[in-house]
Amino acid sequence: MRIEKDTLGKVKLPDNAYYGAQTQRAVGNFPISGLRLPRRFIRAQGIVKLAAVRANGSLGQISKKLVRAIERAASEIIKGMYDDQFVVDVYQAGAGTSQNMNSNEIIANRATEILGGKKGDYRVVHPNDHVNMAQSTNDTIPTSIYISSYEAVRDDFVPALTHIQNILLQKAEEFDDIVKSGRTHMQDAVPIRLGQEFSGYAEAVRRDIQRVIRASESLLLLPIGGNALGTGINAAPGFRSTVVKEIRKITGVKFKSCESLFEGIQNVNPALELSASIRGVAVTLTKIANDIRLLSSGPRTGFAEIQLPAVQPGSSIMPGKVNPVMAEMLNMICYQVMGNDTTIAYCTQASQLELNVMMPVIAHNLLFSIEILSNGIMAFTDKCLKDIQADRSRCNAYADATLAMATALNPVIGYASAAEISKESYRSGKTVKQVSVEKGLLKESEAKKVLDPRRLTGK
Repeated sequence: MRIEKDTLGKVKLPDNAYYGAQTQRAVGNFPISGLRLPRRFIRAQGIVKLAAVRANGSLGQISKKLVRAIERAASEIIKGMYDDQFVVDVYQAGAGTSQNMNSNEIIANRATEILGGKKGDYRVVHPNDHVNMAQSTNDTIPTSIYISSYEAVRDDFVPALTHIQNILLQKAEEFDDIVKSGRTHMQDAVPIRLGQEFSGYAEAVRRDIQRVIRASESLLLLPIGGNALGTGINAAPGFRSTVVKEIRKITGVKFKSCESLFEGIQNVNPALELSASIRGVAVTLTKIANDIRLLSSGPRTGFAEIQLPAVQPGSSIMPGKVNPVMAEMLNMICYQVMGNDTTIAYCTQASQLELNVMMPVIAHNLLFSIEILSNGIMAFTDKCLKDIQADRSRCNAYADATLAMATALNPVIGYASAAEISKESYRSGKTVKQVSVEKGLLKESEAKKVLDPRRLTGK
């Protein structure tokens, strides 16, 4: 063990720990969930600290020797070499002060080590004076949220959505000649092609991708440089523009400074906007997953229009049963994402005066939503969607049997007469075509043309 001091006094902590006294206090104060902010967020913290020390160095605020040491330590954070040293619970000090100090202390101790000193000797490299120079929790934490979320959307979420959209388009083409009965209000409707149904799913996902990309662009405006409240107190002239320029160099992303640093620190609305778009994706995917479950229901007593690949036994008591487990998994994820979005909405609303103090929970829920939905989409697409098979004869039988075929008679015999044909068809168990011919309303050849299911689905 070693003993460190902070402004409240002495603290004991493990000698091999790179974190320091303030982090150790947070570990003791917040034994809540065992949850930690994820790798992407920690990487973003490293990016912010690296950019800040480079900016301060270029502005003559810190010696070249310290710049090199802090640069190396921050770069190691970015690479993930000390993830196990980020030990603060998600539910922690407001705004993420503990999380910010966790990174400051790790970098300070590692930089001290690089310069030949011992961990805890902050006379060499100080977590506040050097690593946190010209920064505050209040601008580094939202900046880390935006960097990590933008990269997660770009690298994981949009590729996953693009993948499922492409597979849905493939299925739409594969199933384009299969006619079935449509359903509205869970009742028989006019014919539709199975491929048309899947094309609707693909288009819904495409539009969601556009919405997510638009929302992610709001993350490009960073509040870094505003320091505690947006005034930039203790920052050298030019720090704000220089640190953003360094972040752009490190990430390759065209980040910019907020138009108003005061607004950027008071609110975390870009996270809210992105979360809302992700919730929209979850709503779309819930609909698709539910439809897949319905269309594959059976195999003897349900719709049974499609068959899903069997990936595991479905029951601990009913032999041979196979369930739509991948669709069910996706549903669970979507419901979790909707709950996460509600949490983010309440946390964003909780901004008071000059600061939002709920940022750690916003960061956790936003990155969690992106992670589980990205992974869930890939698993659902690869283990279920791409290997779906259609039961052509079953679909065609439903197309012939639907009572809504009588809709096609409206222009020929009128709505009222067509309704009577539909009722008679239901009472007798005969098709609309059979009843129309038997009643002499249409000749066989006319009925075949007017009530051709494929023709009724359009081009």
